[in-house]
Amino acid sequence: QVQLVESGGGSVQSGGSLRLSCDVSTFAYINCLTWFRQAPGKGREGVASIDDTYGTIRYADFVKGRFTISLAKNTVILQMNSLKPEDTAVYYCAAGPRSYGTCSVAASDYHYWGQGTQVTVSS
Repeated sequence: QVQLVESGGGSVQSGGSLRLSCDVSTFAYINCLTWFRQAPGKGREGVASIDDTYGTIRYADFVKGRFTISLAKNTVILQMNSLKPEDTAVYYCAAGPRSYGTCSVAASDYHYWGQGTQVTVSS
């Protein structure tokens, strides 16, 4: 059983930075570690993913150049810079196998989820 525990959310002003961490209990049966977010009234959208074996990284267009995903031992980190009010959401860490050889950004492809951490960006 894979367990994911997130930390690091909070409130910042526009232009500020936050660092989210996700502790992963085991990498058995998983290859992809992905951060998703869900704003009020919206669906869950993929933000950034990393393949734990090949190191392949993908970013959603709306965070490119501002967010950085990395993997340090058993912790997946999302460094978020130049935050905007539209980044306000609950952020989730997810883990799962590759889909057709790559890390999917579809929530339905992920089997394991963290509890979520709130990120609030004020203007």
